Amino acid sequence: MAERLVGKQAPDFTMDTALGNGQEFGKVSLSDYKGKWLVLFFYPLDFTFVCPTEITALSEAASQFKAINAEILGVSIDSIHSHRAWINTPVDQNGLGQLNFPLAADITKQVSRDYGVLIEEEGIALRGLFIINPEGELQYQVVHHNNVGRSVEETLRVLEALQSGGLCPIGWKKGDKHLTAK
Repeated sequence: MAERLVGKQAPDFTMDTALGNGQEFGKVSLSDYKGKWLVLFFYPLDFTFVCPTEITALSEAASQFKAINAEILGVSIDSIHSHRAWINTPVDQNGLGQLNFPLAADITKQVSRDYGVLIEEEGIALRGLFIINPEGELQYQVVHHNNVGRSVEETLRVLEALQSGGLCPIGWKKGDKHLTAK
């Protein structure tokens, strides 16, 4: 049975990245996001079919996340060189085009394992999405089958609900009233 992560300090990480400009490489650690919210998402492999739909949608919404003090980081078990090649492949050829966030390389698969999304027998990650608060505590996690993409709108909604600090009923959206404890 997988260990519960929500409500605990997020597992630490340091990974190499391909920057969204498709030219440069970098390095990223969980501590780089201290003071900001982090949307950390895992996907199975570069050059697949569902992944680019999610990654490009998140990139298009990156300014909405930035506006509410949140950064985005994508992770797969591919190398930074594969990430860069995928970013530099045109969208009409199943590529990503330039992104508004980096893609991290979890070559050792340790980060995927630490977040409980690694399919050991296949050596790839499930579609896991985690929201980590500015203090490094994991606030939200959702894991999908690899055939099903995630929703940017739902991720934004949940992030805003978490940031609101109140009791948020189903379907709560920014501006809605919070529930009151009785």
